[in-house]
Amino acid sequence: MITLGSGAWKIEKDRFVSPSVYRRTPAALVALMVVLVGCGSPADSGGRTVEGVPETLRVGLVPNIAPEQQQARYQPFADYLEGDLGVTVELFVAADYAGVVAALASGRIDLAYLGGLTYVQAEAQVSLTPLVSEVDQDTGTTKYLSAVVVRDEAPYTELTDVIQDGATFAFGDVSSTSGSLYPRMMLVEAGAQCHPRDIDQCPPLGRVYFTGGHDAAALAVLGGSADAAGLELRILRRLERDGDVPEGALRVIAQREVEGYPWVMRTALGPAATQRLTAAFTAIDDPALLDLLRAQTYQPVDAGDYDEIRRFGTELGLVEAG
Repeated sequence: MITLGSGAWKIEKDRFVSPSVYRRTPAALVALMVVLVGCGSPADSGGRTVEGVPETLRVGLVPNIAPEQQQARYQPFADYLEGDLGVTVELFVAADYAGVVAALASGRIDLAYLGGLTYVQAEAQVSLTPLVSEVDQDTGTTKYLSAVVVRDEAPYTELTDVIQDGATFAFGDVSSTSGSLYPRMMLVEAGAQCHPRDIDQCPPLGRVYFTGGHDAAALAVLGGSADAAGLELRILRRLERDGDVPEGALRVIAQREVEGYPWVMRTALGPAATQRLTAAFTAIDDPALLDLLRAQTYQPVDAGDYDEIRRFGTELGLVEAG
């Protein structure tokens, strides 16, 4: 049986904080949220296991699309894990990226799908072991693409045009790798002066703001509330396929490869769980399930694969220096 948690975890006692509060002091907010979540009872990591995996495996997902859509999307994956591992699977989608980190740190979830930036931010709160990342269907590697997009009719041909025009720029969630960190890095490389301690400021850009997700960032540009936005390119392609964004309405003016989203587990589960969970991912061969998970297959990753993200995140004020 699969037990699905609340789509936004809107529990009065364990209330999560919106990304707007998280902007200026990301590590401090995560610490605060750990305290809030910790008021409840953490998952019992000392309970019965199947080949090292808890009999009830709690799986957390970052909301890189609307939380209720993310939860429904991953139900077939939960079915697969139950069948392969012989355990009960509970899926949870937090209200924002920081909520997943808080849940890991408090022991409320065991396994999580995180963006690379969220993973390296989480290391300050809880010991995590990265297991696998999907081989991307477009790049054929574990890397995928972060992009900056504008409306097709906009006069911008490159990122310097957006910066020099003092345009309005939309990011996704503040802790998104491809919707926040890498677009900010591309802006800095193109001449913007993004402030590492005040991430709402990137002069000479005009307004800079966070929409909370890739789909919202794309729609902000489409609707005219932003001149440009940073997002995950494969999510834009899905929005086009689904008809949410007319094909060709948004144009890519800059892009950069990013190390893929890692599936991570709390290190406290132990090496047997590491081996068994990794095997469950790499054994997936159902084309429909792989397509749902946006993967050709899964490949093991380790902490060193995210060194670039650690470096950029520290330089740009999104990861606290160790």
